[in-house]
Amino acid sequence: MSGVPILEVSNLSRSYRKGGLFGGKPFKAVDDVSFTLPETPQVFSIVGESGSGKTTIARMILRLVEPSEGSIRLLGRPLSGKGADRIDNFEFRRLVQPIFQNPFEAFSAYLPVEAYLRRTALNLRVARNEAEAIAAADVALRSVGLSYERIRGKYIRQFSGGELQRISVARALIPKPKLIVADEPVSMVDASLRMSIVNLFRQIVGEQGVSFIYITHDLSTAYYLSDQVSIMNTGRVVESGVPTDILDNPQQAYTRELMAAIPSVGDRWSELDAIDEQYSHPDIRHQSALKHPPTNA
Repeated sequence: MSGVPILEVSNLSRSYRKGGLFGGKPFKAVDDVSFTLPETPQVFSIVGESGSGKTTIARMILRLVEPSEGSIRLLGRPLSGKGADRIDNFEFRRLVQPIFQNPFEAFSAYLPVEAYLRRTALNLRVARNEAEAIAAADVALRSVGLSYERIRGKYIRQFSGGELQRISVARALIPKPKLIVADEPVSMVDASLRMSIVNLFRQIVGEQGVSFIYITHDLSTAYYLSDQVSIMNTGRVVESGVPTDILDNPQQAYTRELMAAIPSVGDRWSELDAIDEQYSHPDIRHQSALKHPPTNA
């Protein structure tokens, strides 16, 4: 245990211009956001409506967009700049992996999906040859409830959205990353399968020691899954803390508005734990009871 946080986001901002590069007013999609993921693996959720800035934060962490201001450090080392201690692209891809919103866009319709898993193992030097790549893919697939034999030779049209998202998760796990950035990973999955994916994330955190940045508009899954939650509105964090504190007793009007907009949540957030009885492994149910004890909210 080194004591170095997995991720440190400090005073992060990203500015754009409305109306194009040479016209319009500048605006901040992300405005002075800071948070830390400690060394201990956990799930940090960033929750907000469309346009809140949450996906822009994900894109900056994934190096798809450069910050206008502020800094991001991974394991104590900067993600941007030209210093000697900056993490290079290859090391970054080994340490940080994405899971995107639409699993059907993560794979080509013209290649069998296992080709992408083999390619990931080879390109990131997890495997030295095809046989080792297949073995690495099979290990990752089995950790998400699938196997190489089960997916071999199949194309995306032959999988459900839930199965394909599990394959996306397996692909992300192949290099044994320290951090997974999951941007709305269950919004395109059938409602009946969402909790199985969410429970899978929790299982991965516990068994494989991977931390998650979970980007979502869904307060209910954020409450259920997270160790820490930040609520964003128009580029700024308006409320942040432990899920039971933030969502059982919201201090900001915007947080209360988000809760009121989701009729399925109802008045008692703690009732979400009853979902465990249907979807979770007994050990995970026990962990959930400890993590989110019943309240009188």
